[in-house]
Amino acid sequence: MTYTTLISAESLNQHLNDLDWVIIDCRFSLADTEAGFKAYRHGHIPNARYAHLDKDLSSTVTDLTGRHPLPSFTSLVKKLGTWGIANDSQVVVYDDVSGAFAGRLWWLLRCLGHDKIAVLDGGYKHWQKLGYPVTTTLPTIKAAIFRAYPAENSGLTALQVQNGLARKSLCLIDARTPERYRGEREPIDPVAGHIPGALNRPFQLNLDSKGFFLSAKDLRSQFKQIIGEKNPGQVVHTCGSGVTACHNLLAMEVAGLTGSKLYAGSWSEWIRNKNRPIVTK
Repeated sequence: MTYTTLISAESLNQHLNDLDWVIIDCRFSLADTEAGFKAYRHGHIPNARYAHLDKDLSSTVTDLTGRHPLPSFTSLVKKLGTWGIANDSQVVVYDDVSGAFAGRLWWLLRCLGHDKIAVLDGGYKHWQKLGYPVTTTLPTIKAAIFRAYPAENSGLTALQVQNGLARKSLCLIDARTPERYRGEREPIDPVAGHIPGALNRPFQLNLDSKGFFLSAKDLRSQFKQIIGEKNPGQVVHTCGSGVTACHNLLAMEVAGLTGSKLYAGSWSEWIRNKNRPIVTK
């Protein structure tokens, strides 16, 4: 069986020793950027590699970019190979915040044409709760060759978002909390507010009270209330820096609403250009 959106802890546990499976630990903290790696060294799912959001899944921040600009795909392809990921590998990614960071690598791999990628539903906390094995031993990795087959139009630039909104040809969904979206509170970026025309759907709404994704039926119903009759391919996701927006994109895929896109630069890139309009309300 191939996993392309979510995978349960029970299913992953059955494949821990499969040679064609690769597990990636994506734990991270915006408040302490080394906390995720420290947590990984203190215990992780057996055979898991570690992917650092800033160092592995983003490129260097500049005066024109957001907080987590996309990595060089050339460099990422090489890194995937060093992690042992080949084109036939089943990849599983996880974190300890219900996919908020792991979703980034899920999206990146899909951009490179690799669909056999799934987020661990419930994450590391649920894995531990079930009493499944953890280890401090670093994995022995056999390097592989990963060939990219980049998907077209999976991500949009700020200009494409601006033009699409002007033509009313896209539906922009902001994954941040309501108070950040409205500009009432902004703990991270220097400017508060949201992109004019963006609709708000916090990514946390994709989850139940225990941190699992809602059913496909429930997710579909909720997103249909937002996008109406628009084709999922017209939907573009944004957030603060293009990371948690991937969570909403993943949720739409789980719901069978396939083909939505990402504005990777998101709010933190949008506000770099003072000529771009913003809304606070």
